[in-house]
Amino acid sequence: MKTTKTNSYLKALASDLYKLSSENKSNIWRRVADDLMVPAREKKLVNLFKIDMYAKDGDVILVPGKVLGTGDINKKVTISAFSFSKSAVDKIKNAKGNVITIHELLQKNPKGKDVRLMA
Repeated sequence: MKTTKTNSYLKALASDLYKLSSENKSNIWRRVADDLMVPAREKKLVNLFKIDMYAKDGDVILVPGKVLGTGDINKKVTISAFSFSKSAVDKIKNAKGNVITIHELLQKNPKGKDVRLMA
């Protein structure tokens, strides 16, 4: 049953991303929508140590997949992803970072300016 809800949410999110990409002429949203629509076994998984390695304080990071809690994060960043593990959310919040959904990021930044895509 959960799969159906996830699939309908995923389709609606991809549709919103494609629409926003056309309206704002922003290629980042089209890329994210394409990445989200791949089969489950090809979904992007990003560990916190990778985000910590490449991000700077204050960055907005977008992961078109799932953020996993392997490693530590010591930077104050905003991370948006399709899903998060519980340990990843806890570690991000302990580092004074923010966890937001992709829909929230779309509302805050419809043009996708200064968003770093990490996959």
